[in-house]
Amino acid sequence: MPKESDRIEQAPVVTPIVQSTTFTFPDTAALIDYQKGKRKGYIYTRYSNPTIEAVENRIAAMEGADGSLLFSSGMAAISSACMTFLKSGDEIVSSYPVYGGTAKLFDDLLKKYGIKIKYFQASDPEGPERMISSGTRILYLETPTNPNLQIIDLKRAARIARKRKIISIVDSTFATPINQKPLKFGIDMVIHSVTKFMGGHSDIMGGAVSSSEKHLRKIYDTRKLLGGCIDPHQAFLLDRGLRTLSIRMERHNLNALKIAGFLETVDKVKRVIYPGLDSHPQHKLAYEQLEGFGGMVSFDLGSRKRASKFADSLKVIQNAVSLGGVESLVSIPIWTSQYGLKKSDLDRSGVTPGLIRLSIGLEDPEELIGDIDQALKKAFRA
Repeated sequence: MPKESDRIEQAPVVTPIVQSTTFTFPDTAALIDYQKGKRKGYIYTRYSNPTIEAVENRIAAMEGADGSLLFSSGMAAISSACMTFLKSGDEIVSSYPVYGGTAKLFDDLLKKYGIKIKYFQASDPEGPERMISSGTRILYLETPTNPNLQIIDLKRAARIARKRKIISIVDSTFATPINQKPLKFGIDMVIHSVTKFMGGHSDIMGGAVSSSEKHLRKIYDTRKLLGGCIDPHQAFLLDRGLRTLSIRMERHNLNALKIAGFLETVDKVKRVIYPGLDSHPQHKLAYEQLEGFGGMVSFDLGSRKRASKFADSLKVIQNAVSLGGVESLVSIPIWTSQYGLKKSDLDRSGVTPGLIRLSIGLEDPEELIGDIDQALKKAFRA
């Protein structure tokens, strides 16, 4: 038998799961050095963890960022990033529409702590400059928007934010780092719900913030205090998803474009919203800013009754919230992502009772088109 000293030095192919809450120190002196910031290491998984850190480094490389931080959900990422740089009396200028959870965070929670919120229409390129005031600390953008897939000119927004010396944040969940890299346009910070396309299998919850080292040091302290760090096993599953993200997004992009094109041929469909279509009002900007047009397609059937009948008649596409998995999902935004918003807010964001949101998966596109076709026929007979 070979001696232990003859063992080959090896490393695992996949990132190991370090499922430990706490970490030992060789002596008290090392612990003190760690606490004073003189030596790197791990003390407690709420602070950091080898598995989590390895996946953060992978995401940072994909985004072209100094670093990334992982959170227990997309909302934990959004709330921690915003709360890090805000105090009572400060102001957020945000594009609209945004994900319903983000809108509720801004309107129902942050306002309680004296933070002001101002919105501009995502389709209005002059909105940020018109809304920003001396009290604005954050310019918050979501592009493509949820659920009506509007596109914001990131280069222009970043230029305005830097001129006014405010932090620009982009929720790029729908695009992923494969289709869009906001930091390269001058944006300060990019956020993802990694629950969606980046995880890709509808089996994890998580969020990510990627930015400069200067900003991340501050957000790290907020994450540590609020306790929103991702679990090591969730980070491991995210790492698995990231390894196939590029090839999955290629199929998501292809399938969604085919399905959007089919929907445009159906006369009774009121409107089809997909950035890859020539009919999209911001198609030129989408073409210049995005590397691919994404896996999300929205369209309007004109009434709540038809929308419900369509969703209930699908056989392959499943009726469920969330998005970005390998399987195709349908949702009706007034009952899911935008549920609970005031009618006035729905109206200004273009979310109608008949709006359908499809998350297009990796199935055979002809099978998906056949499923959509038969469900549409039933919806319009209803």
